[in-house]
Amino acid sequence: MAGEIPDLEAQVRTGTGKGAARQARRDGMVPGIVFGGDVDPLPINIPFNKLLTMLRKGRFKATLFNMKVEGHDDVRVICRDVQRHVVKDLPTHVDFMRLKRTTKINLFINVDVEGEDECPGLKKGGTLTLVRPEIELVVTASDIPESIVIDISKMEIGDNLTISDVTLPTGSKPVIDRDFVIAQVSAPSALVSAGDEDDDVAADEVPTTEMDPPNGEQADS
Repeated sequence: MAGEIPDLEAQVRTGTGKGAARQARRDGMVPGIVFGGDVDPLPINIPFNKLLTMLRKGRFKATLFNMKVEGHDDVRVICRDVQRHVVKDLPTHVDFMRLKRTTKINLFINVDVEGEDECPGLKKGGTLTLVRPEIELVVTASDIPESIVIDISKMEIGDNLTISDVTLPTGSKPVIDRDFVIAQVSAPSALVSAGDEDDDVAADEVPTTEMDPPNGEQADS
């Protein structure tokens, strides 16, 4: 289970309709709604500055939140829509969906690396590149993994580790169908540069051939 689910604090919005929403915006709040979960929708307000900060961090719609509303039990939610001002592109309304334990959702899960001390490619001076530090997975709300662990203990220089090499948590699967690369061990940059220089020297050492004389004339002996 994911250990760090960020809290999202909100207030109950009194009143409904456009008038209440406009008043919320004048008060520095963004109106919203929490729906689903076999209970009535809950109108809420979220502080504008806090919401804008979270939106600017990215992947807001792929983040699971623990919503805290005074007078209500905490509930896990995920954003389903953010309406924005047509000119200013600032949030004007936000919709959240309550999650059941069996709900399937898309989330970005961090990748943790193990086996670096045993990796033969790194021991030879290779460089580890984490192509995907996060992987987007379809997961069950009740069984969200803290991270995806990859083992590089047997990787040599030039090896790639792909999603098919990883044992995913039960009930999880990648959003992308193809077998994509997660990490790779590359040759040290010094060796790559030396190899390029060797290629240049080899090209310079190729002997040139004397051009045939024009018009089929024989060269002077």
